[in-house]
Amino acid sequence: MTGNATGPTVTDEVVASLHGTGDPRLRELLTGLVRHLHAFARESRLTRQEWERAIGFLTATGQACTDTRQEFILLSDVLGLSMLVEDINGHQAPGATESTVLGPFHLTESPVREPGADIDLVGGGEPCVVSGRVLSRDGTALPGALVDVWQADGHGFYDVQRPDAQPAGNGRGLFTADGEGRFWFRTCVPSPYPIPTDGPVGELLRATGRHPYRPAHIHFIASAAGHAPVTTHIFVAGSDYLDSDAVFAVKDSLVTDFAETDDPALAREFGVASPFRHARVDLVLERAS
Repeated sequence: MTGNATGPTVTDEVVASLHGTGDPRLRELLTGLVRHLHAFARESRLTRQEWERAIGFLTATGQACTDTRQEFILLSDVLGLSMLVEDINGHQAPGATESTVLGPFHLTESPVREPGADIDLVGGGEPCVVSGRVLSRDGTALPGALVDVWQADGHGFYDVQRPDAQPAGNGRGLFTADGEGRFWFRTCVPSPYPIPTDGPVGELLRATGRHPYRPAHIHFIASAAGHAPVTTHIFVAGSDYLDSDAVFAVKDSLVTDFAETDDPALAREFGVASPFRHARVDLVLERAS
């Protein structure tokens, strides 16, 4: 380094300072980050006031994070970065279930539940049954597969958002598939809801004229021995905001019919009143590399 950094030379000097980084991948990532950040600053002619405001925004984003809230993940979500990373790293082999974003509320461990358990502990939504199978891409059932589930309550809030109104673990469950790869649980039909807007991310959405709403959905992580896990959602067919999800996570293959079912025998099998809403979903995993 020359010790005489100027606008035209500072980028090269910063990059040169990274040459001693022991981890080659870390050096690659930092080098790319520096070059892109510096190019952005030059192209946009970033002012001191804008730089200070950006630093303040990132500081406030960090300060908004708690044990039960991840504002940086929320920021990544609304900028489309989370979905882009999923697409880059997702297992998109033909026939495999498509992945989507994890979201900012998978911050607590889902309680282990028995097959058919009701994860809606507070009520207030339309009762429904979700049933399905965990399969390998060749159609083979995956006995003992784990299915981690979480969703908002009937009013659009996760348990960690309203601990005074919801018991811990509401809307969450960790299920084990049976010998034929089947799983099922009872819950309420999810509804569209706004992502949290009382922090810096909400300020960003208001400044850009964007709405904060997500279409109705249920989150899943499915995993099985010898297979790559998948993080995904199912979205309620016909829900508002399917075409304008605030975090850009909707994929057509994941839109699922929560059909009204008037079958007394099936209702007795599931332990619900007839008619009821029923969503069927197969979670199809790709074999691990």
